[in-house]
Parts: sequence; structure tokens; C-alpha cells
Amino acid sequence: MPELPEVEVVRRGLAQWVVGREIAAAEVLHPRATRRHAPGADEFAARLKGRAVLSAERRGKYLWLPLSDGDEALLAHLGMSGQLLVVAPDSPLEKHLRVRLRFEDGGPDLRFVDQRTFGHVMLSPLVAGVPEPIAHIAPDPFEAVFDEAEFTRRLRARHTEIKRALLDQSLISGVGNIYADEALWIARLHWARATQTLTGPKVAELLTAVRTVMGAALEQGGTSFDSLYVDVNGESGYFERSLEVYGRRDLPCSRCGTAIRREAFMNRSSYSCPRCQRRPR
Repeated sequence: MPELPEVEVVRRGLAQWVVGREIAAAEVLHPRATRRHAPGADEFAARLKGRAVLSAERRGKYLWLPLSDGDEALLAHLGMSGQLLVVAPDSPLEKHLRVRLRFEDGGPDLRFVDQRTFGHVMLSPLVAGVPEPIAHIAPDPFEAVFDEAEFTRRLRARHTEIKRALLDQSLISGVGNIYADEALWIARLHWARATQTLTGPKVAELLTAVRTVMGAALEQGGTSFDSLYVDVNGESGYFERSLEVYGRRDLPCSRCGTAIRREAFMNRSSYSCPRCQRRPR
């Protein structure tokens, strides 16, 4: 699933190509794409017509486009395979096209393409500038409103494994399996380390690692393990080449040379260095 850097790459593309334009028509080609918009696909399309896109925003893995004529936004979650593509209006329709927005200026369409249909789009009221369905999600570590002291307090009170805490979107948003493993490697922490044992300085070091790895990924367009993650122009990211531990089972750690290990974690995989990230007793 796309994590914060991949979603931010898409947000930047939307800011460049969609903001300031007026929607001429919206077409829903698959009902699952708007399944969380309770009034239904036809109402969704009708409410978008004639409204301008004011900005492109993100929190964690969610994107939204605030709209003119009301305190409301178009909210999107990419799921496992969702793509928001900016393409010429006369381009052939994609095989897995779910929603198509056309604009009054006759310029590029915005198309939501989703092979596995786990993603969704919906219209939502804004609460303090954030769509209502995601108002409970914590700020991500790049937001100005992210409170590092409050995060440290809540993290140490969790009494759980550090990686579980990093993946908890009510505590910190945008961190997924890939970047959690990479940040823990930078901070020399094993994923099973208990949160209550972390000192304030160690939490600060971990947050720095989170920002470092996701910032580096952002500069390289995110991580693309297959053709399903792309930016708005259909281009893949290439941070996969810079990963230190994730997906590198049995390869040498670049810091100490020890073979990277893979362990089962929450029906997924967790990668770490046995020497640099010693498992707690």
C-alpha cells in the first residue's frame, strides 16, 4: 500500500495540474469506487459539476481536494492499487478506470484508476480543514501541527512493540511497513522493543529517522515494487534501490555486514539486522 512519500508525490502532482480548475463533469464507471459516498454514485457526480478545486492536501495516506461553494472536499484513498492520473482528455480509457473528472478548460482529465478496487473516493464535509471521516487520524511527522512532546508521551504510555506503535494511525499517520523498518534500522531499534522502555532522546532519534527516510523517499518519487504505484504522470518512483533492510533478506547489512533477517509480523514481514538491531530479552 502506498505510504506517506508515495501519496505526497501524488499530492504535489495534483497541486500542479488540477488546482484552480473547474470541474465540467464527473463520471463514475465502477460503483465500488464511491462505495463510501452514502448518497451514491449519481449524487457524487452531480455535486462535483461546476465546482473548482481550491488546493491539494494530504494527511498520512489520505488525499483531499477542497472545493468551491461549500466547506467540502473530494477525499481519496488509494488503497492497494489506486492511481490518480492526469491525462489528455482524448487518451484511451484505462482498463481499470473507476472515476473520470473532466474540466471546463478542456485540459487534462483527472482519472482514478484502481485495479483491485480497494481504494475509494467520496465527498466529505471539512472539520477544521480536515475531512470528517479522517478527523481522528493523527498528524503525520511532516505537518506543522505534529506535537513531538505529545507523541513521545503517548508512545511511551502505549506499552506495546515500537513497530506496532509506528503503524498506529491514531498515534502517528503516514508510516507503513516499509518505512517503519527503514527508520528502525537507522535508529538501531528492533521492532519488538517495548515503547515504555524508550527514553525521550531515543524517541527523538527515531522521529528524526522517520523523517529522514521518508524525506529521502520523497526526493526519489517514492518506492515502486510494481507498476501499480505511479505518480500523476504514470511514472514510478525508484527509492526501492536505496532500501537498507526492507525486502533484503539474507543480504549484508550496509553498516556491519551481517545478513538481514526476515521475521513474521502482523501477517506481514519485518526486516532488520540481527547485530545492529538486537532483539530485546
